Amino acid sequence: MPKRARELTAVEIRRLVSASKQGVFAVGVISGLYLQIRGITSTSWILRKTIGSKRREIGLGAYPAIGLKDAREKARSLIEQIAQGIDPILERRAQKAAIIASQAKLVTFRQLAKEFIDKRSLEVKTQKQIQKLSSNLERYAYPFIGSMVVSNIERAHIIELLEPNWLIKNETARRTRTYVGQVLDLAKAKGIRTGENPAIWKGNLELSLAAPRKVAKVQHYSALPFLTMPEFMAKLRRQEWLGARALELLILTVGRSGEVRNAMWSEFDLNKKVWTVPEVRMKAGKVHRVPLCADAIALLEALPRSNEYVFPNSTNGRPLTDNTISMVPKRIGHKVTAHGFRSTFKDWCSEHTSYADEVSELALAHVGSDSTRAAYARSELLDKRRRLMDEWALFVTHGSAQKAANVTLIGSSGA
Repeated sequence: MPKRARELTAVEIRRLVSASKQGVFAVGVISGLYLQIRGITSTSWILRKTIGSKRREIGLGAYPAIGLKDAREKARSLIEQIAQGIDPILERRAQKAAIIASQAKLVTFRQLAKEFIDKRSLEVKTQKQIQKLSSNLERYAYPFIGSMVVSNIERAHIIELLEPNWLIKNETARRTRTYVGQVLDLAKAKGIRTGENPAIWKGNLELSLAAPRKVAKVQHYSALPFLTMPEFMAKLRRQEWLGARALELLILTVGRSGEVRNAMWSEFDLNKKVWTVPEVRMKAGKVHRVPLCADAIALLEALPRSNEYVFPNSTNGRPLTDNTISMVPKRIGHKVTAHGFRSTFKDWCSEHTSYADEVSELALAHVGSDSTRAAYARSELLDKRRRLMDEWALFVTHGSAQKAANVTLIGSSGA
């Protein structure tokens, strides 16, 4: 029979601790109950028991916060649990995990949105996109659901935040719905929200909100009819300021404003007649090689090279602003946008050339995900695009719309 430990009194316990005698001491009465002394400021109660095949050492609390009487009562309670097949240590771990999980589910929409924004900031090409995302949520979502626990957000809350702007700022409201839906998708992925996303449109919000196409007419970029391009280019070339030259290069290369404004001399190989736009400035995030027509090369050769940028701002040396280029057509009497010239080019390609659609799409740096267009993208079709851009330059510089139309028909062979 195992030897029973002598029962210690509360006074004896105090003396033992005061003596600073380190070790583990059985206190009697309850088998397996010990006082563990690691110094006068580190003394605690432990219960040693075999549970199943495992030897467990269960902490009961610090001494003297837990006295001898309380320690024995705690030990008895734990021994009863063990007798019922319960492992107190596993039970404690499960309770702690449940508390942590419960606390995690208390995250607010604003807190989770910050996590979502931080993640997106690592994926986008410019911080301007992150600023738009942040300001949209700050203005249109947070006042309604920012302080709400994400698991408590319901369909009615989404409708409440969207309705004030759905009819008067539909595009903005639609963007808000997308952002909110993405944050709630993240909540579900993290396991802090269950069920359907209340911000989804199909079969959900569409039943309560008017269809976007019925609410607001899509505002396309204003563009010139392609037959008026020769007249416009004649006016444009009479302008001597740098913004006009930037717009002229934009038209001759059918690039986007940001690609042209931020162009650097190091990107141009005038001998090979190619402009290589780096992926960081491309909407699709891929390097884009642009064949340069003779007019584009002549334009570039006539510009000074006093700055790393082709079109530097005279005040600070940084690239021209988007507004500088967008104002050029208006200053010469045309209410169109710089981006609209890409639409003009596409219309001209469709109606006055027989090039395959993929050629003009690649010229515009539009690359779809379908296998056919992807195959075209891999080859770049640089030679065919070069012929297309040469013909475009002939068209926009010709003095007569009719003559220009005749010119484009010569050699406009398809892909």
